[in-house]
Amino acid sequence: MKIILIGIQGAGKSTQGNLLSKALNIPYLSTGHIFRELAKEKTPEGRYIKETINAGFLIPDEKTLQIVSEYLHRKEYEKGYILDGFPRTIAQAEAFENGINKVIYLRVSDKEALWRLSGRDDEREDDTLKAIRKRIEVFHRFTEPVLEHYNHKGVLVEIDGEQSIEDIQKEILEKIK
Repeated sequence: MKIILIGIQGAGKSTQGNLLSKALNIPYLSTGHIFRELAKEKTPEGRYIKETINAGFLIPDEKTLQIVSEYLHRKEYEKGYILDGFPRTIAQAEAFENGINKVIYLRVSDKEALWRLSGRDDEREDDTLKAIRKRIEVFHRFTEPVLEHYNHKGVLVEIDGEQSIEDIQKEILEKIK
C-alpha cells in the first residue's frame, strides 16, 4: 500500500505515520527528515537546503522530485510506504504518479498547529515562530490545491486531526481498508 500524509506542520503527520507504519508493516518516510539530514552535510547542496528550510521556504519542485524518487527506488519501499511531506505543490503531485492508494489529509486549524508546535520538546533549528508561520502560509497557498488534485482522483481521505491520537489512527485505519 502506498499512502501519502498531508497536513500543516504540527498536524500530527509523523505521529500518525509512525503508528501506521507499525499497524500496516510498511516503512514511513518523511521528506522533512530527509531534508534535515541533507542540510547537515557540509556540501553546497546541504547549505542550500539548510538555508531554504530555515527560512520556511519549499525546496524547488525539480530538486524535491529527484530526492524523493531516489529514496523510493530503494529496496525497502518496494512493497509500499507512508510518505509524509510530499507532494507539496501541484507540479510535484502531477509529476509523481506513483500508484498512490490513499492520500490522508490531517486537518487542523492554524491556531491548533501553532499551539502544538510551541509545546514541542524537540525544537529544531527550523522551528522559529517566523519559519513556522511562513510554512503554514506556504501550505495554504501551495499544498491546499494538491488536496483538490487527489480529491478528483478519488483517493483523498480527510481526517479531523484535532481528535485524540488514538481516535485519529482508528479513523485512518477504518477509511483506508
